[in-house]
Amino acid sequence: MYASDRPAGLVVNTSNNPFLTPNRAQSVSPGPSSPGISRMNSPNHLAYGPRAGMSSSPTAYTPSSSQHALLPPPNASSMSHDGAVPLSRQSSASSLNSGDGFFRNGRYAAASPVGGMSRSSSPLYGATASARGHGSNEKAGYPGTPTSMAPSMQDKFSLSADPGSWGADVSPAYAEPDDYLHNPDPKRDRKHDSGGSIFTARGAANIGCVLILCMALIVLFAGYPIIIAYKDDHQKTLGAFNLGGINSTGQVAAVIGDFGLIDKDTPKEVYTRTGFDGASYSLAFSDEFNVDGRTFFPGDDPYWEGVDLHYWPTNDFEWYDPSAITTRGGNLVITMTQEPIHDLDFKSGMIQSWNKVCFSKGAYIEVSVSLPGNNYVGGFWPGIWTFGNLGRAGYGATTEGMWPYTYDSCDIGTLPNQTYVNQTGPEAALTSNNGQALSYLPGQRLSRCTCGSNPDHPGPQLSDGSWRGRSSPEIDLIEAQINIEHSKGEMSQSLQLAPFDAGYWPFNSSSDYQQYNPDITKWNSYRGGNLQQAASSLTWVGDDVYQNTSGNFNTYGMEWYGTTDDRDNGYVAWVASGVRSWTVHASALRENPLVEIGQRIIPEEPMYLIMNFGMSNNFQNVEFQQLNYPNEMHVDYIRVYTRDGLGTVGCDPPDYPTAKYIAAHENAYTNPNLTLWSDAGYSFPPNKLKDTC
Repeated sequence: MYASDRPAGLVVNTSNNPFLTPNRAQSVSPGPSSPGISRMNSPNHLAYGPRAGMSSSPTAYTPSSSQHALLPPPNASSMSHDGAVPLSRQSSASSLNSGDGFFRNGRYAAASPVGGMSRSSSPLYGATASARGHGSNEKAGYPGTPTSMAPSMQDKFSLSADPGSWGADVSPAYAEPDDYLHNPDPKRDRKHDSGGSIFTARGAANIGCVLILCMALIVLFAGYPIIIAYKDDHQKTLGAFNLGGINSTGQVAAVIGDFGLIDKDTPKEVYTRTGFDGASYSLAFSDEFNVDGRTFFPGDDPYWEGVDLHYWPTNDFEWYDPSAITTRGGNLVITMTQEPIHDLDFKSGMIQSWNKVCFSKGAYIEVSVSLPGNNYVGGFWPGIWTFGNLGRAGYGATTEGMWPYTYDSCDIGTLPNQTYVNQTGPEAALTSNNGQALSYLPGQRLSRCTCGSNPDHPGPQLSDGSWRGRSSPEIDLIEAQINIEHSKGEMSQSLQLAPFDAGYWPFNSSSDYQQYNPDITKWNSYRGGNLQQAASSLTWVGDDVYQNTSGNFNTYGMEWYGTTDDRDNGYVAWVASGVRSWTVHASALRENPLVEIGQRIIPEEPMYLIMNFGMSNNFQNVEFQQLNYPNEMHVDYIRVYTRDGLGTVGCDPPDYPTAKYIAAHENAYTNPNLTLWSDAGYSFPPNKLKDTC
């Protein structure tokens, strides 16, 4: 339709046009289809259809003085192309001469054949048009149209969501020039897109690689641990029992030297020995101390632990601190220094295997040691000894009523002060200590007399319902002192006892004791006091074994045999300077009618090891002005043998258990500041001789 054919005053209804702002009336001319895809991205030329003047209000269109015809009403074909349509943005002549031309007055007008637009060319609209001076309708070739044709922002960018409505080819078969990744060719791709087989070399390689990776993971996380478990000879608890096994872990820890209970540096030729009674013994534990720099703070070592406390039971002058203990030059070294620590003036060390490594029933312990100080100044008190695991040395609450008992009878010997309940006898218990009371002990805490219904006992409970008598006995391998009169070193080798014989005199016939070399071994003048009885002998040692003389090493040992099945034949035998020094037999500890007590037994409890370097007037007068500090005690090795077929290694054997009892009374076993069992919040179980069961 030409302009002359259009009715005047046509008002265009735009309510159905989605590309125009609502309530806006506009003259519309039927436009061509949207330009091809090659013209969509031209940045310089935008045609905003419709191509007639816009009115800001819905009034009738009034032609200008040029009397151009009104645009025809929109039809179906023109409605689909209304709105902003981008044209090819090319500023060069080639853009205008492309042959596409512009739509004008209802028809296409060819582009100008010269660069730039002719007067008859379709005008540019928007910012680009005004910038290039297309403000006159006459110049633009559209007489009668408004001079300002800048559309709103909404008209500029109100495009259909369907690229097909722009005239774009959206067919899947259409390949754009830059789409190298999607350029289908049915002829070329037919043989790849149809048929074929999954059983190819490449597929087999892929599946094979996955299978190899899966098998490698299975071998790594399942096969390897199983292989190691069967291939290596792993030792587990090694017979030692702590609250949860060795060092509270249930397993032997990996420590410096990588050794088990038997040190790898122990010579093979000393793995076995023959006991003094002819029985065979096998090495069960050893420590050669050949790895320098070991420390013994709690948790540092699977077998040893240095204590951190003041040993008040014997009124020691030193504070025991783990920092005073180390290994150097193939020896265990315990150093005493004069320095202020915890309100004391001396620091030294005590190392224990409590609740880690214990031995019972039949064992032999051997040490090679060089003593501190010299052979003529008294005061230093080095010791190597064993203690029942139910008592922790230095933790006074645990030893009350336990040390130095070694007793399994239900009689007066289990009662306080070793007297009748009314304290009227026996006579020897009242006067045999130079007219004074024989015993100040509180009574055996875990005795054979404990009421059978009371569960606060480590056991075992016997077939008659009674409990086995339990305690913390002590056997001293060595306690060194100086004989000032003879300027000679002496070794005290003792078995501590309770209850006590009258006047602390044990039976001493030739069948009860033997001293093998009277020239160097004699009875200890100290037989005991109201807190302990000691079966003890003293043996002289060479002057060269002291650090301040020659620093040589001497060998000392102790063998004991004690079992519930053969108590009459039990014994303890000691070794000094490599030879047997003396022996005490079970017969020396038999029942004593003077004090109305039964047999004391050779210790059957699991016994742990202790090595310490102390100083106390309780043992020997300390000559402070003549002693030299620092001073050291050296131990070359310690080896423990157990009797074949009988001796046990472990702190919790079934016939003398300790673990559950210790765990149930943790406060007493972990607090060295508690002196009494009641201080820890516990009480003695009732004794049927004096309490109601």
